[in-house]
Amino acid sequence: MALNEEAVKHHERNDIEAQEILLPEKLEDLSLELEQKLNISSKEVRSELSKAADNLDAVLERLKHKLSEELCSFKGIPGYKEVERYWVNEPYSFVVILYNEDKNDYLYYVVEPELSPLEKFLLAEIKSKVKSALLFTKIEGADKEEILKNKIDEVLRDYGIELDNRTYRKIVYYIIRDFLRFGKIDVLMNDPYVEDISCDGWDTPVFIYHWEYGNIRTNIKFSRRELDSFVIKLAQRGGKHISTSDPMVDVALEDGSRAQLTLGMDVTTRGSTFTIRRFREILITPVDLIRWKTFSLESMVYLWICAENNKSMLFVGGTASGKTTSLNAVALFIPINAKVVTIEDTREVKLPHPNWIPAVTRDVFMAQERGKIDMYDLLKAALRQRPEYIIVGEVRGREAQTLFQAMSTGHTTFSTFHADSVDAAIHRLEYPPLSVPRSMIEALDVVSVQAQTFVGGRRVRRNLEIVEILEIDPTTRNIKTQTVFSWDPLTDSFSFMLPSLSASKCLRDIARFRAWTEERLEEEFRRRKALLEYMVKTGVSPEEFISIVHSYHAKPEKTLRRLKIEW
Repeated sequence: MALNEEAVKHHERNDIEAQEILLPEKLEDLSLELEQKLNISSKEVRSELSKAADNLDAVLERLKHKLSEELCSFKGIPGYKEVERYWVNEPYSFVVILYNEDKNDYLYYVVEPELSPLEKFLLAEIKSKVKSALLFTKIEGADKEEILKNKIDEVLRDYGIELDNRTYRKIVYYIIRDFLRFGKIDVLMNDPYVEDISCDGWDTPVFIYHWEYGNIRTNIKFSRRELDSFVIKLAQRGGKHISTSDPMVDVALEDGSRAQLTLGMDVTTRGSTFTIRRFREILITPVDLIRWKTFSLESMVYLWICAENNKSMLFVGGTASGKTTSLNAVALFIPINAKVVTIEDTREVKLPHPNWIPAVTRDVFMAQERGKIDMYDLLKAALRQRPEYIIVGEVRGREAQTLFQAMSTGHTTFSTFHADSVDAAIHRLEYPPLSVPRSMIEALDVVSVQAQTFVGGRRVRRNLEIVEILEIDPTTRNIKTQTVFSWDPLTDSFSFMLPSLSASKCLRDIARFRAWTEERLEEEFRRRKALLEYMVKTGVSPEEFISIVHSYHAKPEKTLRRLKIEW
């Protein structure tokens, strides 16, 4: 692009930014002038000018979009139709979800600024020079991005490299992406809808697990040299070492995500691999789960009453069935001042409670397993911290017996467990390596079974059933259970399976403890159902949800009156 053309575009960009600031002031001045000169009412003037302002906003948005298209654009792929697109880092990168109907294949397409051959050469040269300059720069406690931009400008001045504005922005974007962020997968790491990222070897597509579309292939690939270098870099960012003599390592990244890495072909024959399980910053609330039809209103009210009144729960299901998401959402019903301890391998549970100790395991960092802290160690420590609620990310080892001992001694516990049904969960718990005695399993109150299934050809998560653990049958010695809620796959609806609320063992015990009559229990159930229904309809934010629930726990009648909710 010629210099004079670039200068024109630069002025256009500045004009747009200036217009955004000046337009509201100009409209305000115009409003006063019209009121005085034409003797028109203030309300009428503002109504007309408001319409004009909306049109101007639309024009500004179109101009902004045009400027974004200067850096990156997407023209489509033959055979695929576009399902949706959204920005991840505007105006530098966006994502397009594509679908091929013949192959029934989704494609996650990352769009970033396209580089010409000359720009690729310049990028490689400037990268090399910046890397050398950074060797003698102190960066501790400083703004790394600002330092990097200054070094880029310094290199350009020292070597007399002149770039137009468009090329300069591209160069800066790619250098910051590769030096400070996650390189080729930076867009994936910043996409709020991506849960897992996996690369299975050299020159193979990177796959992701998308919140909406499930497992999808992306347009990103790593060459052998790129992938080996990237895996080593990831290990170093997690404070670990990986080499051909020690080719497999687990690391925790700075954003809380966990990565499993392999190097070379010794343990993974297609080459180096990485799998990243992302830490979700977005808080999923019970309102979201109801809106997505994972749970019904009634089943969520039931879990609310149980969580608030110290009933222990186990969320079971297969891989990616949403167990931890549901556990975290239901945990938001825990009274705000209760002491909570969470124990996890990967930091996933996120709570607003001020009296909360989040504990995570630590891998060995010395010879002979010294320094290793596993979930069993954390659980033993948690019992000495006098928590009211203990939340264990997933039960899979020797910590199972300790967890059920904690239940038996009066600690309320929430956890997740890999199983397809209540019977399968009980059998897994009873037999080695878990070996939990049947008498201890009786201390568990509620089991929520979840699965990833299909409704109308679309992949969804559903709560299959909520089951109560009753007692051990004195004759057969089997654990007796009863189903409280069940999902019907034909109608995609939930049914209450008991003749009345008081037929539920948990609700009956809670009513007795709270001195509620049967009528009072039913009234409480209706009130909470009306409150959740109100929050679903109004689309409250996570912060608003937490505030409303906390307010209801403190003063239920006042909260319902304030929100004008009838039950």
